[in-house]
Amino acid sequence: MKMKIVVLPGDGIGPEVTVEAVRVIEAIARAFAHQIEFTFKDAGGCAIRKHNDPLPDDALQACLESDAVLLGAVGDPAFDGYPTNLRPEAGLLRLRRGLGAFANLRPARLFPALIDASPLRAEVIEGTDVLIVRELLGGLYFGEPRGERDADGAREAINTMRYSEPEIERIARVAFDLARLRRRKVTSVDKANVLESSKLWREVVIRVAAEYPDVKLEHQYVDSCAMALVARPASFDVMVTENMFGDILSDEAGAVVGSLGLLASASIGGAVGLYEPVHGSAPDIAGKGIANPLGAILSAAMMLRYSFKLETEAAVIEEAVETALSEGHRTSDLARGAQQFVTTEEMGRRVIGRIKGV
Repeated sequence: MKMKIVVLPGDGIGPEVTVEAVRVIEAIARAFAHQIEFTFKDAGGCAIRKHNDPLPDDALQACLESDAVLLGAVGDPAFDGYPTNLRPEAGLLRLRRGLGAFANLRPARLFPALIDASPLRAEVIEGTDVLIVRELLGGLYFGEPRGERDADGAREAINTMRYSEPEIERIARVAFDLARLRRRKVTSVDKANVLESSKLWREVVIRVAAEYPDVKLEHQYVDSCAMALVARPASFDVMVTENMFGDILSDEAGAVVGSLGLLASASIGGAVGLYEPVHGSAPDIAGKGIANPLGAILSAAMMLRYSFKLETEAAVIEEAVETALSEGHRTSDLARGAQQFVTTEEMGRRVIGRIKGV
């Protein structure tokens, strides 16, 4: 297979983890005789510095003309005082919208070798394997009106949470379709007791669920779900929720399974899929060689699965990660007590060394 991939290394630890994911994809290409064309572009704070734009037109165009996009991370505190449309995160939102990627898949699975890396007791987290399906193009992050204004001499800020029936229907169907490939259970998370947008969300999800009689549906309010996610994480299978709730709950899930550095994501639904680790740019550890590249590497596995339909190759990467962890290799975020840890680059090498056929 020929694969045309755009790489956006981004900010902070983004370039460090992305290069390891690229090396893993190259190793898979060698093992399975695929051809890959990588194109590297700027996005985020690095793009603001070079082009005064967090997502230059040529970067977006290259992404739209590719088969898939691999993103490292965006975010730089140097731009915290900039207008909203000129901050690194604005480029990411524009990229998601430009690609039409409305469904964000965030798996959080406990690797058995890391059961001691979680802050929770082993008997609580054992068997945790949840897939959070987050609606990505609606809610507070995109709703209008938004902005700041003067009101009787005092500043006020406005954000709008809005959802339409078609937006809810399409993300619900993604969740139910994925649940059919797993344990056939969907937990829909909302705040229907106080929010009109959540009332509509619940009504539409119930209507879509009728098309999937083989999948069990349950509803939870977001505050109750946040508590349940740490009290009984293994009880969840597929969780579907709106944009902001999904953002928060998926980070919580990362802590449950041991580290945010382990979490991968796939943003799909449009013509081109976007794949990125969940951890963000982490500027405090950038350049130190201690970042965990596994989230980026597992994002590459999701790319092979969802954009290229290469299930075997995706599984090989996931098995290589699990093997490296079971052999005791840890980055600094996963090490406990006197446990030795390896560098970002060394962890990448360990994974590549366990890819069959390399």
